[in-house]
Amino acid sequence: FHLISAPCNLKSNTSCEECLHNVACLWCIPSKACIEYPVKNILPPSSVCHLNDARWGVCWLNFQALIITASVLAGVIIIAVIVCCCCCCKCDRIGNRKEDARVERQNRARKENQKTRRSEMQMRHDEIRKKYGKL
Repeated sequence: FHLISAPCNLKSNTSCEECLHNVACLWCIPSKACIEYPVKNILPPSSVCHLNDARWGVCWLNFQALIITASVLAGVIIIAVIVCCCCCCKCDRIGNRKEDARVERQNRARKENQKTRRSEMQMRHDEIRKKYGKL
């Protein structure tokens, strides 16, 4: 554990680029301090370095902007997923309605055919009964 923090501390008073070669390090601009990122906290506390002055990962983006950007991207992705799910469900419901209507039309056509066949069959039976005097 001490081996990881040593490179960060040793790179203090150098440059942001030198410090951030190690992803475990955090650069604080006013103090020119290279410190180990406080992983116990999600955000580095202001006692370590203010978010506007903290750099992590890249030197050209302050930590506050990094957090805002990541939050906005996460929000956009979540909203996009929700919209896609809603659209898929809506399309699925529309597809089901179309399918239901098609099945209903087929059922009505089958019933009509059955009625027609039944009446034709009844007529044939009546003719046979008349022919043989059973009516």
